[in-house]
Amino acid sequence: MARIFGLFRSVVFLAWLSAALASMAITASIWALQMTSTVAAMSAKAVSSAVAHRKQLAKAVAKTKAKARLRRAVVAVPFAGLGAIAYFEEQDFQEWLEENPEGTRKQYACEVASLTAEVVDEVLQELPELMRPTPETVLGYMPECE
Repeated sequence: MARIFGLFRSVVFLAWLSAALASMAITASIWALQMTSTVAAMSAKAVSSAVAHRKQLAKAVAKTKAKARLRRAVVAVPFAGLGAIAYFEEQDFQEWLEENPEGTRKQYACEVASLTAEVVDEVLQELPELMRPTPETVLGYMPECE
């Protein structure tokens, strides 16, 4: 009798263990499917967002290139070039003024001069050493700014 009771106990334990493992496997499978679905949805959303951002970026770059091309074309014509330089500089000032509402033309001129001097210095540093002026020489032409 004890042997039958021990065998019965083992069978019940194995049945319980099998049921527990099967339910855990089913639960894990359902969870994995849900996660796969979530990842697929998030990936699709990221791809569509990236495509939209890439299109916006490409459009902005193309627009900037078109503006630069137009500026070069207009500046190439001497008489129209002087007027174009003044017009484009005024446009740049107005854009700068939107970002700096308390700014003055003198502050704008100082900022532009500073950036221009840095760029000129970088370009000149690419020249052979014998022909290259020192950075202090270039930056010495800076206007008096606050």
